Amino acid sequence: MESDRIVALATPYGGAALAVIRTSGAGSIEAVAAMTDREARIIATEGGRLRRALLVDPESDEVLDEVVLSIYRAPASYTGEDVVEISCHGNPSGIQRILSSLMENGFRPADPGEFTMRAFLAGKLDLTRAEAVNEVVNAQTGAAHEMALRRLGGSVEVAIDTLKRELVPIMAAVTVQIDYPEEETGEIPFPRETVERVRSSLQELADSYRTGRLYQEGIRVALAGRTNAGKSSLFNAILKEERAIVSETHGTTRDYIESHLDLRGIPALLFDTAGLRRTREEIESEGIRRSRAVIESADVVLYVVDGIRGYAEEDQRLLQEIENLTGGTTILVWNKIDHGSCTAAPVGTVAVSATSVQGIATLAERIRSAVQREEPVRPGAPVIDSLRQHNLLNRAADALAHVLEGLDQAMPVDVIGLDLQEALNALGEITGEVTSADILDAVFGSFCVGK
Repeated sequence: MESDRIVALATPYGGAALAVIRTSGAGSIEAVAAMTDREARIIATEGGRLRRALLVDPESDEVLDEVVLSIYRAPASYTGEDVVEISCHGNPSGIQRILSSLMENGFRPADPGEFTMRAFLAGKLDLTRAEAVNEVVNAQTGAAHEMALRRLGGSVEVAIDTLKRELVPIMAAVTVQIDYPEEETGEIPFPRETVERVRSSLQELADSYRTGRLYQEGIRVALAGRTNAGKSSLFNAILKEERAIVSETHGTTRDYIESHLDLRGIPALLFDTAGLRRTREEIESEGIRRSRAVIESADVVLYVVDGIRGYAEEDQRLLQEIENLTGGTTILVWNKIDHGSCTAAPVGTVAVSATSVQGIATLAERIRSAVQREEPVRPGAPVIDSLRQHNLLNRAADALAHVLEGLDQAMPVDVIGLDLQEALNALGEITGEVTSADILDAVFGSFCVGK
């Protein structure tokens, strides 16, 4: 695979001022240079330099575009191979012509994540950093992006390597005891405290997965309640924009609408749903059915009560129905507190005004605390966002727990050694020292082709 020359569009496809087409593989510089009006000069260019040129189709001699070539020579490139990145104009038809010409002249389309896979195989980055590349690209908020950048910078790799360095000498001592009988070497003290500390650190890192996924995947928040409770007004107030139609007419919202929201670093998808009530009107009934489906899949349901009308028996019935539908958290929101006729908000509710935005910040914090139940991660501590890493960390922690149980039960040293080796193997799989083709395909298969 590494000998192939590959090409892919590294920027989003569509009209733009510029686009970047990425190539990699042995001979890439010469192959691209042969398609320009400055072949000899480009071939002689040192790595880390830019060259302006006309890109020409070798078959027709037709000028494809005026481009800037970023030239990187092996091994000082992202992939460790010769790399040329072609900065061209972002016209979709022009991009396609360039890609087609490159593929007719020695390049093949890159597989998803193949550039980063080549970087991993060349030893440019470990598997945790490789996964972080995709996490940086897909981060939806500033906080998620910052966490992913720390992983890309090696926070997880450093943590794993530090813990491995504590286990390796213990494994070496155990191996000595296995290879040389006790009567020859004497019993070597076993550092139980070290194993306990490493196991605790591994579990803490594994537990950070809940936070990592929360910030990377986000949550679904649905507004629900009776008609005219002020759901659409509250939807607009939370988003700080006029997205939903607001009217005094009952049943205005006939279907759910949604919008993305940055909830203090946690990405959220906010839904405004149709008012829940019994109706024979066909279109409104379908909207209510769809709204129930949204509520069922929500992580948090904001049940909005009109504070002027107060809490009625119908609200109790609907709340019970919602709690039966969803496994998420339901928060009772008492709306219209700015109105003189508003009744006092019951204890436990969040009092807001969708009109004056009173209480909106409190509501946002209530939602945030509802989904982030675990203890916050220590400042600066690494946070993982990979189910693969999470499972392997748990595997390593479980193996060390078995080591401690073996010590308590005075198990033979070779049995303890097997558990220690299991922990080290799991940590090696996290960083990619121990891996397989199937695992690599799973890791890189979710990348875009330009990465």
